[in-house]
Amino acid sequence: MKPEKLAEKAKVASDILAHASSDEKNSVLERLAAALEKNRDYLYEENLKDIKAAQKEGLAQSLIDRLRIDDKIIREMQGSLRDVASLPDPVGEIVKVWKRPGGLLVGRMRIPIGVILIIYESRPNVTIEAFSLCLKSGNCVILKGGSEAYHSNRALYGIIVDILKGSKISPDAVQFVDTADRDYIYKLLEMDEKIDLVIPRGGEALIRNIVERSRIPVLKHYKGVCHVYVDDAADQEMAVAVAVNAKVQKPATCNAMETLLVHEKIAKTFLPKVAKELSRQGVTIKGCPKTAAVLKDVKKAARDDWFAEYLDLTLAVKVVKDMDEAIGHIRTYGSSHTDAIITASYDRAWRFLREVNSSLVLVNASTRLNDGFQLGLGAEMGISTTKLHAFGPMGLEELTVTKFIAFGEGQLRT
Repeated sequence: MKPEKLAEKAKVASDILAHASSDEKNSVLERLAAALEKNRDYLYEENLKDIKAAQKEGLAQSLIDRLRIDDKIIREMQGSLRDVASLPDPVGEIVKVWKRPGGLLVGRMRIPIGVILIIYESRPNVTIEAFSLCLKSGNCVILKGGSEAYHSNRALYGIIVDILKGSKISPDAVQFVDTADRDYIYKLLEMDEKIDLVIPRGGEALIRNIVERSRIPVLKHYKGVCHVYVDDAADQEMAVAVAVNAKVQKPATCNAMETLLVHEKIAKTFLPKVAKELSRQGVTIKGCPKTAAVLKDVKKAARDDWFAEYLDLTLAVKVVKDMDEAIGHIRTYGSSHTDAIITASYDRAWRFLREVNSSLVLVNASTRLNDGFQLGLGAEMGISTTKLHAFGPMGLEELTVTKFIAFGEGQLRT
């Protein structure tokens, strides 16, 4: 199908889907969850094709693991679908109402964005996540997964279409880009009259390439350079636990800590404690001169390390004079993704919350908690560091916009 035709079908379907009832949408999600179980063997067969191709190409085992569909992944996809079905439908919600002096009643109502193009890499379960969130929020979705997961994504798309054919919702509510041709994607990115939003999920190179070529607004985050600042008023045992979790619980994620900032007053006592635990987890530390003066075996950090998103068991550590220097460092080298302070000081906690403008700012908690499910959104499309429209994890509400509505009794403008 030509890109123009695909985009046109999506546009027409979006105008209809925007008015689908909550019951209709929830029924599709529940039946899709059941269909994943019924099609388990088929999904395994198609997924195995991707796994074998990845092994033949010599992809890293970590990347192959991200491609795999197994019993656990199917259960997670089913759970995600049912979670989204259980969430309140944001479409049509009146989020604010006020009355003007002349008696005009003004409000804001949530409506779908329209057509959303999702471009993603590796994990085939994103196909289910993207479809479910877009369907529940009334948006038509165009799916473009990575070529490394082609057979898995194609199989999941086919199951989705079969479920839609048995519902009141048009199968055109989901479109699948069935080609690896980059020119096809580039043409879609020019269709700002048919497609309303692009959401890329992948590495920095992918996202920058999309941003450079798109005429359509793009919600993005280039990288996650996340910080934990340990204040001199911190509970040090808590700080060790939070820092270790933020770094090692899943280091290849965008919300993993990449830089640890430590107040100089506690550096001599705290750094050996945290370094011992990090070392036990296989973490390599790159430290500033003050860090190296306390921890003798650390590697020397260069300026590039403060910008680095390692996505592995490497951590940059810097000793700072005070919270002013910590906040200044975050402003200079951070990515507006996720930053945390560990402190027992109420005043410093609130100052950190006010002055650090990342998509999630935490007090006494791990950066790994910047996730739609962990924050109570049910599921997420991704994490945006774009401050226009959505900032942070993108759940159902972030996949809508608001329009103004007004009720009058014959009011006129004079």
